[in-house]
Amino acid sequence: MQRLLTTASLLVALAVPAYAEGTRIGVITTLSGPAGYLGEQIRDGLTLGLEASGAAFELVVEDDGRDPNTGVQVADRMLNEEGIKLLTGIVFSNVSGAVVPEALDAGAIYVSPNAAPSPLAGEKCHPNYFVVSWQNDSLHEASGAAAKKLGYTTAVALAPNYQAGKDAIEGFKREFGGEVTEIYTGVEQSDFAGEMAQIRDKAPQVVFQFHPGGQGIAFLKQYQQAGLLGTVPMVLSEPSYDAVILKAVGPAAVGVTGTTHWNADFDNEASKAMVAAWAAAHPDVPLTTYGQQAYDTGLLIGSALVKAGGDGDVAALQAAIKAAEFASTRGSFAFGPNQHPVQDWYMTAIEADEAGNPKVVTKEKIREAVGDVYAANCKM
Repeated sequence: MQRLLTTASLLVALAVPAYAEGTRIGVITTLSGPAGYLGEQIRDGLTLGLEASGAAFELVVEDDGRDPNTGVQVADRMLNEEGIKLLTGIVFSNVSGAVVPEALDAGAIYVSPNAAPSPLAGEKCHPNYFVVSWQNDSLHEASGAAAKKLGYTTAVALAPNYQAGKDAIEGFKREFGGEVTEIYTGVEQSDFAGEMAQIRDKAPQVVFQFHPGGQGIAFLKQYQQAGLLGTVPMVLSEPSYDAVILKAVGPAAVGVTGTTHWNADFDNEASKAMVAAWAAAHPDVPLTTYGQQAYDTGLLIGSALVKAGGDGDVAALQAAIKAAEFASTRGSFAFGPNQHPVQDWYMTAIEADEAGNPKVVTKEKIREAVGDVYAANCKM
């Protein structure tokens, strides 16, 4: 277990007696295995966002190992032994689906910097559950819209066989509207030779795939090695081409089309401040959307702590989070009726920089002020 009380936060605590001890925030995230860097991005983004907010805080960080049972055990310890009433940090939807109900049943607040499975967006929505990133389907609806805009009518869509993977393919199909062959891969799979053969056999006009972390690195490398990158175009949502994946894959990723809610070239003050803060704190680690989403989560939580007075009143904190009085790094941001984001989506191109390495360039806005399809089923 890791506890972080940053120097900046300590200075704020000394200056403002109401925050003398700093609000304790439980961070349950994935810090081990091929996807461990995703949790590191979330932990570090949260820290920077909270520091920028001016709130005093203490992060209690634990690794869920990408395992729902471990996540529940960690949550139980934080909630019942540590007395923590504010949780965040989960990367994967299968962990979120197990942990979030546990937290809500205990009267705590959960603010998601990433995972947002469809069941928790509709009938199982809750006043103490907030999502800062996106609803899982919405993330991939943008890719479907981009593929349709580019004129493709047949696709192969691949994703791991768990809730986020199912949401990914459903989201892509919803906006694509064409013929889609669905292929579900293993949650820990790293060899995609069989899938490459199926793609070659189907000969689609475009491929969509959702494989975050180490799986995304493996998939893109094997796609290029199979000779498919030059013959079957690929449209990806942001987790499948994050900055760490692109750094690992290198020039093989050039030419891929992406979709995102944020990119490092965004020209707003909050984004520029975040990019500068990240570069100063982590000069050798590229900033991904996981870090960006967590930074926004830190800004939101921090603004709510300041507004609520930092006295441990869960109801006051819930109301302050719902108000969402912070400047998002993505620009336009608001909570919908299910407390998931209403935001804009953009098409990007992966181009070669001066050295031939991939860089992500924002091209155009393809969806504006979009919420999610499950909000209509949320009754709070």
